Amino acid sequence: MFEELSNFLAAPELYAPSSAPFWDDEYISKNMLKAHLDSNTDAASRKPGFLDRSANWIAKIAPPAQYTSLLDLGCGPGLYAERFSAAGYSVTGVDFSRRSIGYAKEQTLLHGTNIDYHYQDYLTIDYTEQFDVITLIYLDYAALSDNHRLALLKKVYQALKPNGKFIFDVSTPIMRKGEMCSWKYYENGGFFSEGPYICLESVRQYDEASTKLSQYIVVTEDGVECYCIWDRFFTKEALLSEVQTVGFRCIDATLL
Repeated sequence: MFEELSNFLAAPELYAPSSAPFWDDEYISKNMLKAHLDSNTDAASRKPGFLDRSANWIAKIAPPAQYTSLLDLGCGPGLYAERFSAAGYSVTGVDFSRRSIGYAKEQTLLHGTNIDYHYQDYLTIDYTEQFDVITLIYLDYAALSDNHRLALLKKVYQALKPNGKFIFDVSTPIMRKGEMCSWKYYENGGFFSEGPYICLESVRQYDEASTKLSQYIVVTEDGVECYCIWDRFFTKEALLSEVQTVGFRCIDATLL
């Protein structure tokens, strides 16, 4: 275990994956859903007021009377999808957390919203000119590697109808903070494990790639796992240049 821990403590290569599943882990996904539904924190989803303002803004720039069909990528438990449906869109939601999709489907039945949810990695979608609007919200785009961002852009461009809109958000350089590292012992379990564990948390900056790594090394009595959450920081110019490579032309970058 000591050698394994030592390997994780070294700075990983850019966009190195986690050592274990995160979004669909049976235990972690339960805590992720709980965080999504906690209206007092922005830990997994934004607070309700921000969700309302975001959905209203999207309905303003892409009126559902004109842009009728919407695909919500990384929809989680459907907090945005429900709001989009209420605004008048015909909504499809895709997420790679089986637990979150299960909850979203339950809410659709409960509220009769008729949203079409799919448990799927959104990097594997394969639609052709099917949607007027595609959303990817809460910095998901910036968490992807260079190759995955390009692959996703191509799939989104293919999935949009002519004159459709792709709406997503990213971090900007002004949001960057310094590096840090800390550790904490969770005697009674916590977010990452039901039993006792030690979490070594760090933030690493990869300046040459304008990218940050939030790393969580979790040590339990059974072994060590390393969870890597990446975040790319974009200038307006860098972001516009990237999306133009697949054909997007009429582009608006708005600071919110």
